[in-house]
Amino acid sequence: MTHKPQIKIPATYMRGGTSKGVFFRLKDLPEACQSPGEARDKLLLRVIGSPDPYQKQIDGMGGATSSTSKTVILAEPTQPDHDVDYLFGQVSIDKPFVDWSGNCGNLTAAVGAFAINSGFVAKDRIPENGTCTVRIWQANIKKTIVAHVPITNGEVQETGDFELDGVTFPAAEVQVEFMDPADGEGSMFPTGNQVDDLEVPGVGTLKATMINAGIPTIFVNAEDIGYKGTELQDDINSDPAALARFETIRAHGAVKMGLIQNIEEAANRQHTPKVAFVAKPSDYVSSSGKSIGAGDVDVLVRALSMGKLHHAMMGTAAVAIATASAVPGTLVNLAAGGGDRTHVTFGHPSGTLRVGAEAKEVDGQWTATKAIMSRSARVLMEGWVRVPGNTF
Repeated sequence: MTHKPQIKIPATYMRGGTSKGVFFRLKDLPEACQSPGEARDKLLLRVIGSPDPYQKQIDGMGGATSSTSKTVILAEPTQPDHDVDYLFGQVSIDKPFVDWSGNCGNLTAAVGAFAINSGFVAKDRIPENGTCTVRIWQANIKKTIVAHVPITNGEVQETGDFELDGVTFPAAEVQVEFMDPADGEGSMFPTGNQVDDLEVPGVGTLKATMINAGIPTIFVNAEDIGYKGTELQDDINSDPAALARFETIRAHGAVKMGLIQNIEEAANRQHTPKVAFVAKPSDYVSSSGKSIGAGDVDVLVRALSMGKLHHAMMGTAAVAIATASAVPGTLVNLAAGGGDRTHVTFGHPSGTLRVGAEAKEVDGQWTATKAIMSRSARVLMEGWVRVPGNTF
């Protein structure tokens, strides 16, 4: 029996925020994979090591968590006044599909550096020392993101003393601005309300804030589902019944948000929407053993990604948190003490994060103009990734 040899594809393995993934230039992909479709999905699944019934991704680049089962494709900009197109693929760990329905805010911090290193940014826009502003078109959600990347001696500065809870080592700070982060195709609050009654069979009727900003997100109160908001990963992820309840909440919320037509469709749309629960500040100990005091944060937030509690916070969900906190009356805003605010510091399983957002009400409709957060990023490995020749 003859087997085709492996092929190698130029790739870079990068950390961005509290995530990491495999980065490609579109033009470096095999020709059959340069267009959306089955061939591309099969390639990315094989690169990451999915689908894996063992849920370990041993035979690929994935790290067996939603934070490490990610791929990025960068291409020449299709929009004027942008430097690069950024397409994100969330690879399922145990199922044969790639979810293209949303963005990864954490990896966005690495997109700017990769764009500079890959020649997408004109040399005359890269200072010898200072900050390079990279204008990114997020192709999944059709939004502009601006990354401010530090430059030293004409090259991306990756090392520094900026610390990010959820990341072990310090690095250089990258400020990321999500411009007009609300869903441009509809209301930021798809139901028209800051708070809804969400009926979930087997769970009950929950107060919920459903928002399209950064990424579609469903917020519920921790106490309404039996939690305190101080939970760590094992408290949730070791409980199959709890995970099933969260998935039921997510599916019914997705229907109410108009993202899917029926509950069954949720199984093939794992990346969006996210589901999160919020609570008023309280003391807790983070997953690293760091003590977080109630006075250190404005609100507690825990969020699930790809069916599991996230070890820190997804960048796009942080945008949703910031935006919801800026709108009086949402569950996030109320848990944070209510009133008007332009920033919020929230507690997550790994520590704390400060994010900012600007929101305004126009003709009875709320909209967000900008959300800002700081992240860090660095290249972990670069060269080629290999896949069997019969992959696609």
